[in-house]
Amino acid sequence: MEPAPVVRAWRPPVPGVAEVLHAHFPRHAYPMHVHDTWTVLMVDSGTVRYDLDRHEHATGSSLVTLLPPGVAHDGRSVAEGGFRKRVLYLDADRIDPARVGRAVDHPDWGDGALRDELDLVHRALARPGEELEVEGRLALVTDRLSRHLARGPVEVATAPEPRLARRFRDLLDEHLVDGVTLEEAGRLLGRHPAHLVRAFGRETGVPPHRYVVGRRLDAARRLLLAGERPADVAVAVGFHDQAHLTRHFKRLLGVPPGRYAASAR
Repeated sequence: MEPAPVVRAWRPPVPGVAEVLHAHFPRHAYPMHVHDTWTVLMVDSGTVRYDLDRHEHATGSSLVTLLPPGVAHDGRSVAEGGFRKRVLYLDADRIDPARVGRAVDHPDWGDGALRDELDLVHRALARPGEELEVEGRLALVTDRLSRHLARGPVEVATAPEPRLARRFRDLLDEHLVDGVTLEEAGRLLGRHPAHLVRAFGRETGVPPHRYVVGRRLDAARRLLLAGERPADVAVAVGFHDQAHLTRHFKRLLGVPPGRYAASAR
């Protein structure tokens, strides 16, 4: 019996992300088709050969592929056993539409730092409640892709901006429970989200999502030691649910919230 494809697709609550696809296609071949989004593709195993605007390309596990909106392409496996891939479909305004021609000419990028960051985006997408981490990492991915397409310097030297970092920190503190998206923060502070992430990390030593998690865990510990139930604490301090609280609590302190609270008794 021919092995069946394994597909997981979803639309996360992250601005700019139209769809996420994780798939293993043992034999499937895509016919020629067009998307209305930017397609950011990473192949985890196998090799995918594809035609883009009547030019043939191949992508594998060392590359990140960016397919522009409105340009026809297909896709098929090169070897027996098919391929595994992870894909982000990004709204067309996430990358400058003027760069479509450059993406057609050069859709594949052998950039290890870009691929590593994209891998972390997908890992965070697979965990509920990590939208701020996804936003921050995705801002760095799209900024790096945009720099590739613009043929400019890809590595960015961030100058110290302590005032901007403090303003961003104050905004995160103000919305510790209800949360603020990186896109909203960018509008309020008048800076590109990728710039905010870099400036904040340079000043504080941690990315914005890790700062928020740390502050929420501080608040959670105090409520737990006051006798509050972990499920109630999770909601009160801004976590997605008790499982979300437990995951981060164990990562930081090595024990689940209930055991931590019981130690006080």
